Amino acid sequence: MGKLAAGDEAPVFALEDEAGKTVSLSDYAGKRVVVYFYPRDDTPGCTKEACQFSDLFEEFRQAGVDVVGISPDDASSHRRFREKHGLTIKLLSDPGHEVMEAYGAWGEKTLYGKKSVGVIRTTVLVGEQGQVERAWYHVKADGHAGKVLEALTS
Repeated sequence: MGKLAAGDEAPVFALEDEAGKTVSLSDYAGKRVVVYFYPRDDTPGCTKEACQFSDLFEEFRQAGVDVVGISPDDASSHRRFREKHGLTIKLLSDPGHEVMEAYGAWGEKTLYGKKSVGVIRTTVLVGEQGQVERAWYHVKADGHAGKVLEALTS
């Protein structure tokens, strides 16, 4: 699947969260939700991004927007990551990266000049009716949460 654009129907998902509970896109029907994809729990960039989304969690809530992070890591990894860093955002597991592929967040990428296949750091804002309002691809982890919040409130 290629990149998503504004107006596209957001691909539905049902994934396990850090508590082993199934969370689906339909749980957010009638609300806006930021779905962001990241490579791995507890790595420097991913930690920075998750902490910044958590630090701004109240501002997102006040804007009427929920935040969900998705990576290939399992529930126990997500639990440790949340506890270690005091994260408030929900983290979902996509070990087979089907959801990442549907959102265009899995594919070939270049890191330090080497090509590999993996998670493409991506953020998608899904609107109340389940369509994509905005999508950011190949984002830089540091400062991204603030940019997303700014885009919501501007």
